[in-house]
Amino acid sequence: MKKLLFAGLLAAASSMALAKLPALSDEAKAKAAETAAKAAWTGKVEGYQLCKAQDKVAASYYKTAKAAGKETKPAAAAPACAEPGPFAYVPPQAKPIEAAGAHSPAATATSPPSTKQPDAVVNPAKKP
Repeated sequence: MKKLLFAGLLAAASSMALAKLPALSDEAKAKAAETAAKAAWTGKVEGYQLCKAQDKVAASYYKTAKAAGKETKPAAAAPACAEPGPFAYVPPQAKPIEAAGAHSPAATATSPPSTKQPDAVVNPAKKP
């Protein structure tokens, strides 16, 4: 009995999981785009902080190695740490419907919409 109840609950839960979600509103899309931009900026800041920490550790290593009299190889050439600056998000401007070409006139017809040929000539029936 418990197995049957469990199977029924599992089937109901899976049907709810397959339900179609409604489309996102424009506000939700804008908020998602801003969140993605913020996450990308946060990644750049973390990369900058990692770069600065690596430079600090390398400088400390070379300083202690030099003080101990150890021979060190020159540091590998690496690009300088680039600070990402403050977060600034500028939402993309949507074109108005008129500028998008949605209200453009229909193309001029080059041929009449119908011909004098019967439909049987234009679309012959397939023989079985």
